[in-house]
Amino acid sequence: MADLIAEAERNAALAEMPWDYDEERKSIFRSFGFRDFSEAFAFMTRVALLAEKAGHHPDWSNSYNVVAISLSTHDAGGVTRNDIELARRIDALIE
Repeated sequence: MADLIAEAERNAALAEMPWDYDEERKSIFRSFGFRDFSEAFAFMTRVALLAEKAGHHPDWSNSYNVVAISLSTHDAGGVTRNDIELARRIDALIE
C-alpha cells in the first residue's frame, strides 16, 4: 500500500499543477472541458488506459463535454505520490 504524502509535499505539488485539494474527500480534483462529447469520451478512454497501466483508478464523471476527475488512494485514506503522478500523466494528455 502507498503511503499518504505530507500536507506540505501535497501543497508543493499542487502549486505546480492545475489541480485542487478537496479536504472533505481527501482527494485532488480537476475538471476538463472539451468541444463536444466525442472529445470528452476520447479523453476518458486515454485516461482509462493510463490508469489501468498504473493500476490506479480515478473517480470521475462526464457530463456532455466536461470530465471531472478525483484522485485519491482509497487504501491509504487520501493522497499519495501515485495520485500526484497519475494527475501529471493525465495533464500531459492535453498539453
